[in-house]
Amino acid sequence: MENAATALLTTAKEFGAEVRRLRKAASMTQRDLATAAGVGERFIVELEDGKPRCEIEKSLRVMKMLARGVTIVPRAGSLR
Repeated sequence: MENAATALLTTAKEFGAEVRRLRKAASMTQRDLATAAGVGERFIVELEDGKPRCEIEKSLRVMKMLARGVTIVPRAGSLR
C-alpha cells in the first residue's frame, strides 16, 4: 500500500484490509458500517476478509461511507 491518502490496491484481500483499516480509524463496528452503507453485516465481514466475489456496487457504497473514492488507473503494459 502507498500512503494514507492514496492506496494502490490490486487484490480483494488488500481492498478488504483497507476497508477494515478505514472502518477502525473511524471507530465504527462492522455493524455500524453495514447500517450506514445500507448493506448487511455479513457483507462487511466478507468484504474485509477479501472475498473475491463481493458486489462492486455495495463495495462502492461502503467506500463512500468511509469518505473514500475509487480511482481506476492503467498499469504499465495494459491494453488501451
